[in-house]
Amino acid sequence: MMINNVTVKRLGPCGILVYNDTMNYDLLVIGGGSGGVPAARVAASKGLKVGIIEKDAFGGTCVNRGCVPKKLYVTGSEFASLFKTSASYGWTLDSTPQFNWNTLKTTVHNDIKRLNDIYNSMIDKSGATIIKGTATFQSDTTVLVGDTTYTADKIMIAVGGKPYFPDISGIEYAISSDEAFLLESLPNSIAIVGGGYIALEFAGIFNSLGVDTHLIIRKDLPLRGFDHDIREFMLKQLRDKGITVYTESHPTNISKTSHSLELQLNFKQTISVDHVLMATGRRPNTSGLGLENTSVELTDSGHIKTTKLQETTCPTIFAVGDVTTHAYDLTPYAITEARDWVERTYGTGTHHPGDTVVPTAVFSQPPVATVGLSEEAAIVKGFKPNIFTSTFRPMFYSLAKSNDSTFMKCIVDTETDRVLGVHIVGKDAPEMIQGFAVALRAGATKEQFDRTVGLHPSSAEELVTMREPTR
Repeated sequence: MMINNVTVKRLGPCGILVYNDTMNYDLLVIGGGSGGVPAARVAASKGLKVGIIEKDAFGGTCVNRGCVPKKLYVTGSEFASLFKTSASYGWTLDSTPQFNWNTLKTTVHNDIKRLNDIYNSMIDKSGATIIKGTATFQSDTTVLVGDTTYTADKIMIAVGGKPYFPDISGIEYAISSDEAFLLESLPNSIAIVGGGYIALEFAGIFNSLGVDTHLIIRKDLPLRGFDHDIREFMLKQLRDKGITVYTESHPTNISKTSHSLELQLNFKQTISVDHVLMATGRRPNTSGLGLENTSVELTDSGHIKTTKLQETTCPTIFAVGDVTTHAYDLTPYAITEARDWVERTYGTGTHHPGDTVVPTAVFSQPPVATVGLSEEAAIVKGFKPNIFTSTFRPMFYSLAKSNDSTFMKCIVDTETDRVLGVHIVGKDAPEMIQGFAVALRAGATKEQFDRTVGLHPSSAEELVTMREPTR
């Protein structure tokens, strides 16, 4: 019930009416992560009255529990290989390098705190109002946070996702990537269940730091959805690095003993380890959001049904990022979705990020980077591709006794000569792929690749010197 723009909340002690103020906004954003922050900032910069609701630290999964700490841990773990390789370049270390897990953990935590402060400052400067707490929908235009009701002409949901745990006996003993960053000490052994980004990245981190690492993959190859050649090459590289990989396997039970965890697999093999890390995917954070009080429809997996324009089934509610049914669960993609939506809704923009020219990288060891279509996807779409591939040892390892190799692949349409996809496994792959993403976005042809002078000596030059198709 509304009385002078104030909502009656409940009867307090002695029958006294208790009210909670109703705050009205042009745009309410729920979630202060990769999608929510740019949506709020850009909208506020246009003079709109914007509120952004966040119960935890700003930055979302990427800054606090994902991309940023993971990349820092990857970098920290890579020093082990650098120290080893340095000997072949004439370096002699006075003593054996020592690694301190708690030092890395503390410095990463401090850097995340620095980024949190930057996010808070950016939001403040944009003019958006920060609302701390948990949002619960009351209707298509109304959200409750604590004792305060907020209404808005439009509401953007950007609450992201959370780790998914399979329903097996003993699952309470497992950890997710969230807890892996906070382990009290570096384990002696770990089993990582999963074959995607997170699984491979943590396998690389722990293996490089000297942990006995076991990787359990449900399929025959890791990185489902990536180009088949990339997947095959990566599996060999993982094993060459010393990671024990179990393919076509999945956990059936976890039990705890006095000194370890016993992970049983589907073919009855049991692995004894200090920790079991579940990297078995993520699910949207829609539970508890009160969407049953709105006309927003969800999929069976809990994702919000959205169009390519971020529209939900409710005309006043929109969604961006991992909580939606979009194609890519990537931080830059969520940022692009948010910015494009604000420009279309409150400006003159017409863009949306719904195309295939989206680069992505797996910061595994070695890293994987890709943009455009895989060979399999190109064929499914009706293209008749020429395939160009190259496998070589990067110059960095030419003096070292190392199994590290680089694999590159280009997919080219035979009818138009347009480059449809570029795929790389190997040192510096993520740094290379960004420039080639621009080229694919611009519709570059293989002839234009071939006519580009290579930068020598570099691994990247291989992508403009592959002249003869492999098949």
